[in-house]
Amino acid sequence: MLLEMHCHTSEHSSCSTVPAVELVRQVHAQGLQGLVITDHHFLWNDADLAELLRQAGVPGGFLVLSGQETNVPRYGDLLIYGASEVVPRGTPLEEIRRRFPDCAIVWAHPYRDGRVPTEEMLRSPLLTGIEIFNSNHTVHGNSRSFQDWRRFGYTATAGTDTHAAGYAGIYPTRFDVPVATLADLVHALRSGSCRPYLQAIAHREAHKVIQVKIGSERSAESRDSIIIRTPADQASWTKAQRAYHIMLSIGERGFETGSFRVPQAIAKDAVQKTLIEQGVAGRSLFEMLVGCGAEEGRRYLELAARWLARLHTLHLKVTGAEEFLHEEERRLAGEVRRFEEIEHPYRNKVAEIAAAVRGAEKELVQHYPGELVQGHGDYQPQNIIIGRDDPEDPATCYLAAIDFERSQLMPPAFDVGWFLAQFRSQFNEHPEVRLRYPEAEFLATYRREVGDLVDEEFPAQLELFRARANLSIAAYLVKLKLGEGGVLWRILVESERSLLVLNG
Repeated sequence: MLLEMHCHTSEHSSCSTVPAVELVRQVHAQGLQGLVITDHHFLWNDADLAELLRQAGVPGGFLVLSGQETNVPRYGDLLIYGASEVVPRGTPLEEIRRRFPDCAIVWAHPYRDGRVPTEEMLRSPLLTGIEIFNSNHTVHGNSRSFQDWRRFGYTATAGTDTHAAGYAGIYPTRFDVPVATLADLVHALRSGSCRPYLQAIAHREAHKVIQVKIGSERSAESRDSIIIRTPADQASWTKAQRAYHIMLSIGERGFETGSFRVPQAIAKDAVQKTLIEQGVAGRSLFEMLVGCGAEEGRRYLELAARWLARLHTLHLKVTGAEEFLHEEERRLAGEVRRFEEIEHPYRNKVAEIAAAVRGAEKELVQHYPGELVQGHGDYQPQNIIIGRDDPEDPATCYLAAIDFERSQLMPPAFDVGWFLAQFRSQFNEHPEVRLRYPEAEFLATYRREVGDLVDEEFPAQLELFRARANLSIAAYLVKLKLGEGGVLWRILVESERSLLVLNG
């Protein structure tokens, strides 16, 4: 059973703009089974709640109860469920518990405004539970509260803290027992038969990566989420730390908010070998281009080109210059080996392409050592997220790139060639998308944005890295046991053609 546990009405909370009837309708529309109104220093009586339900016109069985929110010394705001009287502002927590020993008291948004509550306060026997997810918490606050809940194991709830109709019912609490009355609610809270509504999804079990999605499913594209990485071995931890540091460095240089973003780096615990980052809400560029209209799609592709140009023109240098060639040597060898291990009929062709790419990359880096930039390394439609801060307002659209494990100091053309090759491959079964968005438009936007960062050698370099990306795509198809069809042959032929252009 999902209930909204923290919301305010314009009738009895001056800070709210949503009438009670609209609040009930909006929470019902989110798919929840009820709500508890927690107006400031006010309790609704049963007759008024019944009339509210009648006016709202929601189906029978939808639950509407009343609690209250008050403010106390030291703790700040508390949610009180089951007290028979309004609790005056400023009443000490100890006095509330003495007067209403059987009520449920939940500490509201304790991580708001950057606060970090102590373990002693969180585990106070005077409290029934902690509201760990709240719309007034930042993603850092919700993440820290989630970590503390897992560490200390107290009863936890979630609450939207609704003050307007547009975000009602976003952070519900799940109850494991039926709740039909206020007494049922209090008993469930005091017995710990509830928890914040969230989804924990294991993305890469081998690497211990879990995404925690917070909030109701009806708000799927705008739900807060956090990514928790707990690498299983030292090598994986080193690799994950490296990507985290790169993402943090990029974010600090203007990519945390606005139209162009990376996930926010939230927390690093070297002792527990845990990294936490923001999960980006939205849909991949691939999904968007398949489903949207032409004009909308052009805007997204323009954003993608501008995001990449903005990264490159930072001239950021986080990793070492020697790393690029070393890693390319290792990865190319691994991709060739994938063909050799199964004695694939194209293994010799793949080895020749890899050798040509390796030689050209080495020559390029040695010739232009000072022109390397911190690139993404795997910039492609599945690693690009399109989202909105306000789902109803197109003006709040943003683009974020994710997955920085392959980020290195590299020639700028690497990311561009990689994107174009991946775009061609990923939309192979959607030819209408490739026809609708010619790569020349992406290239024109990118070159306009980077200015003199690239020169007349850029087109040839682009073909080199298009061939390089195609080799990686071919190896991936073999890994998936899809290496017997005409698609693989086409990819390898396109790689050879790109290398011919490179060689004049």
